[in-house]
Amino acid sequence: MRAVTAGLLIPFLGTAAGSACVFFLKKDLKTGIERALTGFASGVMVAASIWSLILPAVEQSYDKGRWAFLPAFLGFWAGILFLLLLDHVIPHLHRGIEKAEGPKSRLTRTAMLVLAVTLHNIPEGMAVGVVYAGLVSGTGNITAGGALALALGIAIQNFPEGAIISMPLYAEGRSRTSSFLLGVLSGAVEPVFGALTVILTGLIVPAMPYLLSFAAGAMLYVVVEELIPEMSAGEHSDIGVIAFACGFSLMMALDVALG
Repeated sequence: MRAVTAGLLIPFLGTAAGSACVFFLKKDLKTGIERALTGFASGVMVAASIWSLILPAVEQSYDKGRWAFLPAFLGFWAGILFLLLLDHVIPHLHRGIEKAEGPKSRLTRTAMLVLAVTLHNIPEGMAVGVVYAGLVSGTGNITAGGALALALGIAIQNFPEGAIISMPLYAEGRSRTSSFLLGVLSGAVEPVFGALTVILTGLIVPAMPYLLSFAAGAMLYVVVEELIPEMSAGEHSDIGVIAFACGFSLMMALDVALG
């Protein structure tokens, strides 16, 4: 159980460590650095969705023959639609965008920025939780190394996310401590949703392929809807694409080596 607790906390620690950059850096992150960090995070999330979630979901359904793809297919679309729903019912504001998304709200700009990051941390927490749920139950051919690889991969991509949320807040006039705490708060949802997923292991085991692909669909929604546009905005640059490739290959290597 200690391994599960540690696994659920690892991604959150990645966000906290990234948010702590506000204590060591004097200025806001340059556009090129933000693009690189966002591209890297995108690459990690795409690779994690494929190697740690979708492929295991398909493998667990081999007994269905030619219909082995169906649980992963349905779970993937459920994840896409779930994030689409959250995107429309939760007021939030993406970095570099003046107009907020979701229903009208009196929330401050800062609160909606934090909500935007919190929104796409939900599927990451669920992804780690469902993998560790499979490990606890002993089903789905999920190994401790594979679960750890996913937790480490998400923690790695959470590090730049923490910096990207805390540094702009500091640049807008907030104190370093306040900016750090808001950055940390944006990642607190991950261990919470991860723990809830593990607690419900008994209900999850029969639906494991659906839930693995559900998390993958939700994560890929975030990548395509938010991260890729951010890394490509403004003047053309290849830095985001190169960073994406680095993140993708690192996560792929982690999953294969540890899984």
